[in-house]
Amino acid sequence: MLRYVSSKIFAKGLLCALVAMLALVSLPGQPALAAKKESFRVAWSIYVGWMPWAYAAEKGIVDKWAKKYGIEIEVVQINDYIESINQYTAGAFDGCVMTNMDALSIPAGGGLDSTALILGDFSNGNDGLVVKGDLGIADLTGKNVNLVELSVSHYLLARALDSAGIAERDLTVVNTSDADMVAAFKTAEVEAVVTWNPLLSEIAAEPGAKVLYTSEDIPGEIIDMMVVNTETLADNPDFGKALVGAWYETMSIMMKDDAEGKAARSFMGEKSGTDLAGYDAQLATTKMFYEPAEAVDFAKSEKLAETMDVVRNFLFDHGILGEGAPSPDYVGMTFPGGGTLGDSGNTKLRFDVDYMGMAAAGAL
Repeated sequence: MLRYVSSKIFAKGLLCALVAMLALVSLPGQPALAAKKESFRVAWSIYVGWMPWAYAAEKGIVDKWAKKYGIEIEVVQINDYIESINQYTAGAFDGCVMTNMDALSIPAGGGLDSTALILGDFSNGNDGLVVKGDLGIADLTGKNVNLVELSVSHYLLARALDSAGIAERDLTVVNTSDADMVAAFKTAEVEAVVTWNPLLSEIAAEPGAKVLYTSEDIPGEIIDMMVVNTETLADNPDFGKALVGAWYETMSIMMKDDAEGKAARSFMGEKSGTDLAGYDAQLATTKMFYEPAEAVDFAKSEKLAETMDVVRNFLFDHGILGEGAPSPDYVGMTFPGGGTLGDSGNTKLRFDVDYMGMAAAGAL
């Protein structure tokens, strides 16, 4: 959720003067503008809240919106979630789906200025801790727990342990790729895993499996987003408009209970290894923001900043808020309405509602 490495070429003379002039007219708090682009790449990985990207890409919705703005957008599936974020951070992609926590810990913590362009949903039961037999949360003391380390699964485990009054140091976290999670749970050695849907549903259906704790216990804290490079977005607003337009057109289709809506959700279910019933079951534990106005209201609420305060403290306590971070304030964040958290001189994560607001107003 590093095979690609980006490079920057710094020119001199007239080009430097031009860059300086562009910096003067940049929006407050935004990076200086770079070269305009005509083609873009975004990455997605399998998860209930991100399957709409598969539909939008394969059914031509992304191409339609890209063509409207005279650009090209390639939508690429990456089977390993953390690898997709690593590749985005390294510059292989202009955008990538990820959670709020992973956006703060990996690209932002790694120094890449990123913007949460679309807040698509929050997990309301789609992430969970599953054990074998009659184990309780307190019984995990001294045991191994398999999860994708430094991801929201790690965060969910910490929140579950807090609820039982035990510490992470009392057990051992075993880093396991999401691609290997189902197979790992089937082995005799693995007694507990933390993962997300559709893997969660598959594992929970195994004989003897028991779900102990889910994101329904912490609603609104695990947010699924499309994150884009802030500098790229600032210089190429049509990129943001096309992505947002394609997303909400897809939302308008999949939310319907008619033949078209069911066909869209069936497609998404099959792409993620299930069927319409299975996918609808996953949607039932997901708070989707089908309407852009819903996402805008959520982003503007005080709850978002409160959640990100909890998240950044978790990351700092676990040593994953950027290398050598001296405090939870190390990475700066901005929120709609001008609210901030952290070091404003090191702002690397921005929650933006401008483009979703355009969709809500029918202005795309």
